[in-house]
Amino acid sequence: MATESAEKPTAYEIEKLRELIGTRIVLWDFDGPICRLFAGHTAESVAVGLVDWLAERGLTGLLTPAERGTLDPQVVLRAVDRAHPGSELVAELEQLLTEEELRAAASAMPTAYADPLIRTWTAVGSRLAITTNNSPLVVHAYLAGRGLTGCFGPHVYGRTPDLHRLKPDPDCLNRALDALGAEPSAALMIGDSPADVVAARQAGVRFVGYARDERRAKPLGDSGARTVLPSLEPLLVALRS
Repeated sequence: MATESAEKPTAYEIEKLRELIGTRIVLWDFDGPICRLFAGHTAESVAVGLVDWLAERGLTGLLTPAERGTLDPQVVLRAVDRAHPGSELVAELEQLLTEEELRAAASAMPTAYADPLIRTWTAVGSRLAITTNNSPLVVHAYLAGRGLTGCFGPHVYGRTPDLHRLKPDPDCLNRALDALGAEPSAALMIGDSPADVVAARQAGVRFVGYARDERRAKPLGDSGARTVLPSLEPLLVALRS
């Protein structure tokens, strides 16, 4: 099911969404559903910076040509970790990425309707957590800047030194469920990538996809997401109604 962001959701669509939003546990991906982390400090510039950092050390041979030209800094980090898992090199590169993510958080753009949806879900008694491949330090910094820390408390589950546990591995979802004492069947995840779809399915969690355009929506549908929305507004309308 997809609801056009330019139109109010129909009564039927609201009723279908109610089946999902009645959950008491909501797991959010961060970059995408909550904000555009790299809206100002672009992911492309960060990826280029990581590749340049490796080049200065004569280590670009660790990357394939496609990885050297990637627009996604996570791709660079994963590639180096595959070559030298758990090494000091990986730790240094991860720290550099975290610093760049923190810089990006200062100019991140909130996703439309995310803040009121988060606050409304909290107000009606749902428990929220963030399950992300970004650094938890970055998430906490962003939440503090938006006054949303109290909606999540300590429940931010992000990147750890075990980089092979990044999504699509369900590790961060499982950590959230364990900490909240929740059964997977009682939880809903909101995500924006095929990795989120796979992680939710492996964790046994229901899933709602967020994709602000068709280009982003198609990979979610191809990965098996049954509900993909171009806006969070229908969720907010359904929750408030």
